[in-house]
Parts: sequence; structure tokens; C-alpha cells
Amino acid sequence: MEQLKQTPHIRLQTEQATTTPLIKSTTDKQCFPIRQINFIDYQTRPETVTPGITSPSQFTSLLKSNIALPLCLNEASLNQLLNQWQNRLIDKGFITTRVRVQPQDLRQGILTITIIPGKISHLQLQDQSQFPKATNATLWFAMPTKAGDLLNLRDLETGLENLRRNSSVTANIELFANPEQIGGTDVIIAFQQGNPFALTLSLDDAGSKATGRFQASAALAAENLFSWNDLLYSSITRSIKTNNDGTKGDRGSQNLNFYYAIPWKNWLFTLSHSTFHYHQTVQGAFEDIEYSGKSIQWQANLNRLLYRDTHRKTTLSAGFWSRRSFNYVDGDELAIQRRRMAGWQANLSHIEYIGNATWQLSLDYKQGTGADRSLPAPEEQFNQGTSRPQIITTKIQLDYPFSLGQQPWRLHSYWQAQWNKTPLIQQDKFSIGGRYTVRGFDGELTLSGNRGWLWRNEIAWNIAHQGQEIYLGIDHGRVAGIGTEELLGKQLTGAVLGLKGQLRGINYDLFVGMPLKKPQGFQTSHITSGFNISYQF
Repeated sequence: MEQLKQTPHIRLQTEQATTTPLIKSTTDKQCFPIRQINFIDYQTRPETVTPGITSPSQFTSLLKSNIALPLCLNEASLNQLLNQWQNRLIDKGFITTRVRVQPQDLRQGILTITIIPGKISHLQLQDQSQFPKATNATLWFAMPTKAGDLLNLRDLETGLENLRRNSSVTANIELFANPEQIGGTDVIIAFQQGNPFALTLSLDDAGSKATGRFQASAALAAENLFSWNDLLYSSITRSIKTNNDGTKGDRGSQNLNFYYAIPWKNWLFTLSHSTFHYHQTVQGAFEDIEYSGKSIQWQANLNRLLYRDTHRKTTLSAGFWSRRSFNYVDGDELAIQRRRMAGWQANLSHIEYIGNATWQLSLDYKQGTGADRSLPAPEEQFNQGTSRPQIITTKIQLDYPFSLGQQPWRLHSYWQAQWNKTPLIQQDKFSIGGRYTVRGFDGELTLSGNRGWLWRNEIAWNIAHQGQEIYLGIDHGRVAGIGTEELLGKQLTGAVLGLKGQLRGINYDLFVGMPLKKPQGFQTSHITSGFNISYQF
């Protein structure tokens, strides 16, 4: 499900904007002293026979920066200055806007630069699907720009990301100069969608011994269901009953997930819901006892693109969440363990491209508010938790592909930390020890605290460009905060060796891991193995 939530990151290629040093006055005696530079926009007026009008340029603040007047310019230095301005426009995404200089008398010390704004003449989506699916709404929801607007490459990238959010869609953009409008460009989007429905079956051993280690999942995705570039996703995961793990008695778990996402220009709305059930029968002194429970979670988020250019992208999101849980013994609810919490959350995310490396940074804040008829947490009377938590989380991720001996390699590093401003209940604490935190541990026993951090590192080799990866990972984590002094220890270090990839349509991940450092008395397997296989129809 997490993979379905990810947005494709698109960076369209343009003509290379060369870096030009700041223009300084030439030492050539045959130069014109310039004490003032004016920028004007030239625009056609199709509704009249007037060839065009000029007005103060909307790009003045962008182009005038870093220009120190007065200047003494000759023909060579003027051309260099024009190139610098043109490259600055390209770097900001205005790839069809042009910088021109008209014949003029420079003896007055005034240089007038004409800007021809590059605008979108026509914006058209051509549906090339076998069964046409796109409508006017498809284009309207996806593109943050329209005919008549300035053509900016960043807007086109955002629109393509919205169109390509769904894996069944391919979309490409072509630009054609419009001969009927000076600076005009026709933007043609070739759209094609295959089967909008995808069924994925998967099997893994990520469950717990208490409710069943082996889990089977079925997920159904409906893409572009309403022709809004939307995604509807639902899945069910159930434990598979087996006696191989040495645990006796009836047990099991079931998890239902629902997710819906719809992009609108620079915005993205998501809604998710999950329901988890478990049951476990243990042997009592006189009769078997069944423990069971369920938890229900809702989350709604609204995401906004704040800024993007060739090298970076920044987004901000905010939303609401709610969580309820109930526990039972032989069908009777343990009222003291009932939980009902709700609140709001905010996230600031940033992506930075440096060479071949991609950095992703994220800062989250989560707070409970008492909404949705929240109940006080039982731990509040001991100051050991609250239904109104305040939690700060930060994440940093690095992905760096490189070549070694003409073979493709990949470096992946991930760091996460959590801070608390209130005491936390167990569900909100930071936990380490398992395949999703510090690998090399079986996950049956974990370390948890109000605060903590982990660092996962992985290097992988794409075997002979065949799409099969061998990877080696070393992870470390530490917990802190009130109560952790009573734990067996505060830190774990583990290693993992795995093989993952795709073979005849089957996605797989096979691995073995082992602890490298753990507290004395911390019970875990000496060698931990695991797998995850899936097939999409």
C-alpha cells in the first residue's frame, strides 16, 4: 500500500542552461556606458489588427538581480548578458520565453530589453487508449496551467506527475510552436491507459507468533476510476494457520485497508482507513481463554506543492486522524483498555537532487486534540501516557545509484527520529527490532521508548543489469525517554543479506539477518530469515 501512495518524481529535460559569470564592465574603449536597464514585454493582441503591445516586463525582478550598474557594454559583452538572462529564464522553467534586444541608441545610457513571453496557445490531451477513458476533467484535474498562461516547465512536470500517478497510465508531452502567435506554443499530451484494474496477491512471514507468522494478502486497485487521475485501493491481509512456529491454540489476524487519492493541480487529497482484528487462544488453569481485539483508524490529508525547480521540490500537508481500539477476553470487553483518540497532523517534505543523488527530508508533527469523543488514556492517572499526544518525527533518506566496474550499484540510507512533548502510550512510542526498523531481529521482542532514532543502510548490486539485486544492510537504533532505564538496554544493531527483484512477473524479497549488538537477556533468534512474494494480474 505504501508504494501506491508514492508520487512519481518527474524532471523534464531541456536545453542545457550554461552558467554564465556576472557581467562586469568591459575594458574595451569602444563601449557604451549603461546606467539604466529597462525590461519590456512584447505581446500580440489577436483580437485586433494591432501587431503587438509592450508593457513593463513581469520578469524584471528576476532578470535585474545580480546586475551591478553602471556597466560599459560592447557587442560581445551585451551578447553575454543576453545569454545570462536567457539561461536564468530557462532555469526558472520559462523555456519558451525569449530575450531580445531591438535596434536602439545607447548613447543616452539606457538599454531596453524586449522579452517575448512564452505562452500556451492550446493545451490538448489526446487519448490513445484502446478504450478511451480520458475526459476534459482528466486534463483539468491534472494540469496546474491552461491555455493563455505562461508556459513553465515546472507546471508541465506537475501535470505529468498527476497523470502518471497510476501505473496503468503512460503520458508524454510534446511542444509545437504556434505560427499564429508570437511566443505561442501548442502543448499536446499523448495519454494512454491500459487495464484500470489490478489484482495483487502476496505472501509473507511478517506476522507474529501470537497471531500467525505467515500472512496472505489480496489487493485490488482501480485507477482513474472517475477519469480524475484518482486511485481507489483496497486490500485484505489474513494470517495463515500453521503449527510450524510451535504455538498452540487457535489464533489469527485480519487487516482491511482502504485508500483513495485524487490530485487537483498542485493539490493532492488522500483518505485512508484500516481495520485490524486479532484473536488468540491460550491454555488456562481450567479452560482455554480467548483474547481478541480490534483497532480502527481513519486519516485524511491535503497536500500542497509549495515550490519546485530543476533541483528540488517542497510540499506541505495537513490533515486529521482518529484511532480506536477494543480488547476482549472470551468475548467480554475490557472497558479499561478501550481507547479512542483523534487529532491533527502536519508534514513538511523536501526533495533535493544533487548530481545522481536524491535526498528526501521530512518533518512531521502529530497532536491529539480530544476530537471525535476521545477518551482519556488509562495511563494518564500515572502520567505515563495521554490521548492527546504531541509527537515530532523527522526522516532523512538518501538514494544514490552508481557504477562500479560497469556494473550498476545502489546506495540507500535512511534515518528517522522521534521526539515527544507529552508522555506516550505504547502505540505511540518509538520501537526498534524487526524487519521494518532494525533488521536482523525476529520482531517478537522489541525495545520502545518515548523517544528514539534509527539508521538503516543498504548497498545493492543489480546483477548483470538483470533486475535482480543482492543487498547488504546494517541497521542501528536507540530508544530514550522516561521508562527506558527499566529496559534490558536501549540500543540494537543488526545486519541483513538479501536478494530481491522480479522474475517472470513475480516480485520477491528473500533475506537472512542476524543481531550484531543487543542487550544481555534480550531474546531473539540467532538467525532470522524472511520473505515477501507478490504477483500482479
